[in-house]
Amino acid sequence: MNVLVTGGAGYIGSHVSLSLLDAGHAVTIIDDLSTGHKQLIPKKADFIEANVNDTAIITKLLQQKYFDALMHFAGYIQVEESIKHPEKYFENNTKNASTLFNNCINNGIKNIIFSSTASIYGNSNKELIKEDAILRPLNPYGESKVQTENILIQMHQKYNINYVILRYFNVAGADKKLRSGQISKKSTHLIKVASEAAIGKRESVSIYGNNYNTHDGTTIRDYIHVTDLADIHLKSLEYLIENQHSTIMNCGYGKGYSVKQVLEVMNKICKGRLKIK
Repeated sequence: MNVLVTGGAGYIGSHVSLSLLDAGHAVTIIDDLSTGHKQLIPKKADFIEANVNDTAIITKLLQQKYFDALMHFAGYIQVEESIKHPEKYFENNTKNASTLFNNCINNGIKNIIFSSTASIYGNSNKELIKEDAILRPLNPYGESKVQTENILIQMHQKYNINYVILRYFNVAGADKKLRSGQISKKSTHLIKVASEAAIGKRESVSIYGNNYNTHDGTTIRDYIHVTDLADIHLKSLEYLIENQHSTIMNCGYGKGYSVKQVLEVMNKICKGRLKIK
């Protein structure tokens, strides 16, 4: 198949692009490199440097090439930044996505896979969160994703397109062949931060709060390996093409690990070198 991937120079987008290419599909990546990295773009992919709201460039591409599906990853993801600059997040994550979806639909793309987030559930007290749980986003980042999901669902009803919305839990890890990984300099992900501390790029790792209602007092998260997440996107693509049926799915293992557990394992691997505050 021929797949259009937005945000393919980013952490998750690049891994999905690699998996698509490994499976024999053709990939065209659109990324404005505002948060992505050129070195993460697979060599076999076609690359166009542009923002998803650049209607002229994308229309020209869509009229020159046929695409079986769009996979949309282009979006800002920093929670703290979204609280400081909410307008930036609604502009890029919601308004620009809407412009892109309309452009794709107008030019014959009927299958869309959207990269969403499990943070839209807020702080759930349930061990397993189901897709029909009440959405309670706690910040503008989460709210911008909810609004984009709603736009896509409305377009499905209006234009008879198909979608798969994937809500990720905590994504971690890197491509096993080391072709891509998380290279952001401002990363807030625990496993990435711990890895930096393990090789001396950081002095220490901080645990924020030890009195949560968990077995060891630190917060518990469901960490999913980025390669497994990439496989989910391939399965979603096959599902959309074969069944022409829209759905929403959570992406995780259904098993959580606490901050303390993750850091204890990391410390074991690097023989106690990790400084934990």
